[in-house]
Amino acid sequence: MASLALEVPLRRWVDRTGHRLWLLAEAGRILDFFERHARDPAGGFHELDAAGRPLAAEFFPFGAPARALHLTARAVHGFAISHLLGRPGADDLVDHGMAFLWHGHRDSRHGGYLWSIGTDGPVNATKQAYGHAHVLLAAASAKVVGHPDADRLLTDVATVLEERYWEADHGAVAEEFARDWTPLGSYRGQNSNMHLCEAAMAAHEATGEHGFLVMAERIAERIILANAEDAGWHVPEHFDADWTFDRDYDGDPMFRPYGTTPGHALEWSRLLAQLWELAGRRNDWMIESARRLFRRTVADGWDAAKGGFWYTLDWDGRPRIRDRYWWPCCEGIGAAAVLGAIDGDPFHEDWYRRIWGFTAACFVDPDAGGWFPQLDDDLRPNAFPFYGKPDMYHSLQACLIPLLPTDGSITRGLTTVGVRL
Repeated sequence: MASLALEVPLRRWVDRTGHRLWLLAEAGRILDFFERHARDPAGGFHELDAAGRPLAAEFFPFGAPARALHLTARAVHGFAISHLLGRPGADDLVDHGMAFLWHGHRDSRHGGYLWSIGTDGPVNATKQAYGHAHVLLAAASAKVVGHPDADRLLTDVATVLEERYWEADHGAVAEEFARDWTPLGSYRGQNSNMHLCEAAMAAHEATGEHGFLVMAERIAERIILANAEDAGWHVPEHFDADWTFDRDYDGDPMFRPYGTTPGHALEWSRLLAQLWELAGRRNDWMIESARRLFRRTVADGWDAAKGGFWYTLDWDGRPRIRDRYWWPCCEGIGAAAVLGAIDGDPFHEDWYRRIWGFTAACFVDPDAGGWFPQLDDDLRPNAFPFYGKPDMYHSLQACLIPLLPTDGSITRGLTTVGVRL
């Protein structure tokens, strides 16, 4: 998908009132869809089909609806953002999600948080670092909006992360355990650590505790500083217990696919720029790595003929899973916006416009609301591993990150300066 030549002198889209209004309106449409449909009276939130109805049982791994930990936590985070935007009723949804995190997902016997909960109890009782990272993010966002249970949740999940997951010698977390904390395999993954880096920054902002910032820095050093350049500025995804890169690993297509995932490189690009700013711009490797990851990813991961980022690449840079998912475009938008605000390079502005152009044309559902999560190689909506419209986390952040300062999270930006029109 070609973009028009940039005007000279360049004026960034986010400096235009019209574009800022469009972003805010699209954020409102996303929130409308999930606020209207997602609340589950039994606790937590429904996963939704394309029309906004609760997703049918056949689309769940065990044949019955279950509420996944990361989706509950992301909903709390999203509705906390909604509350900061001044949307009536969002506070009640935050409260609803916080209650289910504590009384539904939390394991009162063994500690920690269970991966998925059905109507009759746990469906998948494993305890995964990916889910716990999102609980920390939810707790930090709830603290920013003043939820009375935020400190309890934040202290609890931070303690679990420190005592059960954190591997101090490596500066990263272990991956998963059984309900009784028996380790499940030797796998270590960058995805859970990447999300913990984001959550730790948010927790640092919410609490002022320096230890969270140190955690975020150490994770970035382990995943990016120690590995990305040697991998040609692709992000290594999978590791052994001693954090040796496992180039041949091939696992779950949603969370652990073979090869490298362009969306994760874009996500790291944004997080590294934020971390560089949050830590006082003292680690220049972070901002330089953010730029290199972005440039390599748009060169290798973007389909120049049809548009969109392929989901995964082989290690030689060729597309492997050719479907286009919504979330890599969301992360590309965020990274381009943040890098463009920091350095003013027209390269980043060009990509910001290009990715938004594809996203608005192909992912945004103007009729039913929300965004289509997945397109096939002919850019038609399809399914597996994603069904329906999974959650608002990535799309909502793509709309709001460009509107806010680059030196912090969305919740911090909305709290300190708000949205300027």
